[in-house]
Amino acid sequence: MENRTSRRRRVFKAATIEFPGGAFSCVVRNLSDMGANLDMPNAFGIPHEFTLIIPSAQFRFPCRAVWRSEHRIGVAFS
Repeated sequence: MENRTSRRRRVFKAATIEFPGGAFSCVVRNLSDMGANLDMPNAFGIPHEFTLIIPSAQFRFPCRAVWRSEHRIGVAFS
């Protein structure tokens, strides 16, 4: 059952997860007005709350992890 309230768009954009004390590169795989799905080599060590930066879209938003797996994190924008 689909619980999302806004439509997701498939994308393939380089991004950075930034937080106090560190930063990780990732790829945004889908994006909506409310959140995103991020792909990375390893989701270990990424905090619950961080800033997502997508330079090509001039996008910088605080977000929080809603779910995570070994290589992906689903986030909601704060």
